[in-house]
Amino acid sequence: MGIRLAKFIADCGVASRRAAEELITQGAVSVNGKMIDTPVFFVEDSDKVSVNGCEINKNEDIKVYAFYKPINTMTTARDPMGRKTIYDVLDKKYKNLKYIGRLDFKTTGLLLMTNNGDFARKMSLPQNHIERTYIATVDKYTKQALDIARRGICVDGINYRPMKIEEIDEHNLRITVVEGKKNEIRIVLKYIGSPVKALHRISYGPIKIENMKPKEILEIDKKTIDLMLKNF
Repeated sequence: MGIRLAKFIADCGVASRRAAEELITQGAVSVNGKMIDTPVFFVEDSDKVSVNGCEINKNEDIKVYAFYKPINTMTTARDPMGRKTIYDVLDKKYKNLKYIGRLDFKTTGLLLMTNNGDFARKMSLPQNHIERTYIATVDKYTKQALDIARRGICVDGINYRPMKIEEIDEHNLRITVVEGKKNEIRIVLKYIGSPVKALHRISYGPIKIENMKPKEILEIDKKTIDLMLKNF
């Protein structure tokens, strides 16, 4: 009988099973060239499944890409408020990639993307202690306040782990975190009296943004991917 179409799509790392069901009902999925509009559909390994016109394969090698997320884009496939998403600026051939973690609407910089859902999940897990480094621009800060963030704090009942913070100049800080909680840098810096004016991610694990330009996407070499897999 095979497996449900939505599960096949999820196994390929394209989307969660729930999101895959939405893609199916929206008419974005075809099997052997025929559009399927019901999640109650089963496929075999020999079937050719396409999402948004691109064939997917759950047996393909892990691929990872570095994407320079521009400002004012949502890290999501669809935004209920109609705001521009990363998939609106990506070339069509990358539409089936899954993002690793998120960057908020105003945050720019390095966003990793992959064809493998399990890899994306493991790269985001706090227990894997994968460092993400940002440049945060603020109006002002004090060394005493930064020390509070360096020790770890609790804001509105949520605990935030200690942050590595390097003072670049009077307005810019290099901040490294490993947990990846939603808006954690913005929340913590606001709490200590230094609200963020601009936030830019420059690295995720061993991958650095370096000289990339906004909207640019580059494939990561296998050696680097193998290095990341050793963290799991």
